[in-house]
Amino acid sequence: MVELGVNIDHVATLRQARRTNEPDPVWAAALAELGGADAITIHLREDRRHIQDRDLDVLRRTVAVKLNLEMACETEIVAVACRVRPDQATLVPERREEVTTEGGLEVAAHRERVGQVVRELQEAGIVVSLFLDPEERQIAAAAELGAEAVELHTGRYALARPGNEQNRELGTLKAAAARVREAGMTLHAGHGLTYRNVVPVARIGRMHELNIGHSIVSRAVLVGFERAVREMKALLSA
Repeated sequence: MVELGVNIDHVATLRQARRTNEPDPVWAAALAELGGADAITIHLREDRRHIQDRDLDVLRRTVAVKLNLEMACETEIVAVACRVRPDQATLVPERREEVTTEGGLEVAAHRERVGQVVRELQEAGIVVSLFLDPEERQIAAAAELGAEAVELHTGRYALARPGNEQNRELGTLKAAAARVREAGMTLHAGHGLTYRNVVPVARIGRMHELNIGHSIVSRAVLVGFERAVREMKALLSA
C-alpha cells in the first residue's frame, strides 16, 4: 500500500498571515494522523515563512507516525535537523522568491556539498531522501551519494493537460521510477498532486510514499482536516 505523507506547511502559512497562534499546525498533524496519514511532512525554510522552529520541536515530541523534514542544504538548517532528528530528511532546493518549491535538487552539479549533508544527516540517524526531477543523471548522482530514497518531482505531470501531454509526463515518471528502483533506493513522489490526478502516480510500480500538502489543506478548509486526509488515503488504497 502506498503511504501518504501529509504536508502541513500551508496550515502554518494561514497562521503566519496574521502572526497569531492559529491555526496550529501541531493540531493539524494530530487530525492528519486520525485521518490515516502515514507521515507528517514540514519544510523549515531559511526565512521561516510558514513552519517555525517551535513547530518542529513540538511535532518531534508529538507526532506518532514518521516525521519528514524538507530542508535546504544550508548549514543552519542542517544543524537544526541534526539536533531535532526527524525520522526522515528530504533535501530540496530553496529560493526565497518562490511561492513553493519549484523543480528538483541539482545533485549532479553539486555532489560535494550534497554528499556532505547526506553524510551529516545519516550520521545523526536520519534517513535521507532527495527531491529530484525525473532525470537519469540526477538519480544516478543520488545513488552515488548513498541516499536511501528519491522523491520524484511530479510538477510537470501535475501541470500537464489531461490526455497525451499528461500521459507523456506520466511515462517520464515511470521511466525515472524504474531507475530509482534499479539503484536500490526507495521510491517517493510529490508536488502538485491532487484528488484528481494522484491515482496514476500512486499506481507506479513499488511506489512507497506520496507527499501531498496544498490539495489536502485546501479541501480541509471546506470539509475538515481529518476527512480530507481520509479521502486522499482512500484514493491511494483503492
